Amino acid sequence: MRLKNKIAIVTGSSSGIGKAIAEEFLKEGALVVFSDINESPVPDKEKAIFVKCDVSKKEEVENLITQAVDKFGSLDIMVNNAGIGTAGDVVSADDKTWDKTIAVNLSGVFYGLRAAAKYMKENNIKGSIINMTSILGTVGFKNSVSYSASKGGVDQLTKAGALDLGSCGIRVNAIAPGFIKTQMTKAVTDDPKFKSPIEQSTPLGHMGEPEDIAKAALYLASDDSKFVTGTILFVDGGWTAQ
Repeated sequence: MRLKNKIAIVTGSSSGIGKAIAEEFLKEGALVVFSDINESPVPDKEKAIFVKCDVSKKEEVENLITQAVDKFGSLDIMVNNAGIGTAGDVVSADDKTWDKTIAVNLSGVFYGLRAAAKYMKENNIKGSIINMTSILGTVGFKNSVSYSASKGGVDQLTKAGALDLGSCGIRVNAIAPGFIKTQMTKAVTDDPKFKSPIEQSTPLGHMGEPEDIAKAALYLASDDSKFVTGTILFVDGGWTAQ
């Protein structure tokens, strides 16, 4: 097992990509802290716990780290996955949408990165921190100004974090999913007029599954990627190759 006895936190893990990552880590031998704003049962009460956390509140993120360490004794892997999807163009996007999107998708990732890095650095742990970004942090997309801006910020936060923490042996990487079949994208997958153009624009011709992202997270969390840091790993069916 590639993560045997490693301790991992996965935010936003009550559903979708986060749940797939947390469950993949469990299968690979990790002790896992599931965390989300929406409480949900864990699949293995001996090897996993749930901690409720709103990542937009730094005190709750710091408490999440504390509870993980109190339960399992350490922290090796931090996956800053929690996020929200919002729509709106540069004219129609209101202040409330902008503020909430940045608070969750960017500040929330920063709080998780900072808290995990602080613990790892103080305890000489050569850990892995994985941030969830998006192809929309790299390429343009209509009607997504707040979301795209937040994910572009995550890209640069990941690179800066990797440079700041490299000398400590702490790796910081990001995963940039393309269009993945989750509850967040259900409006797209259920509507042929949206789904068809997306599939046609994806070189592999179909949308991805949460498990595709989970496998990428496993790679970045494990020693298979021990010489990888500051990377944005695109898992997008070829979308950004165009």
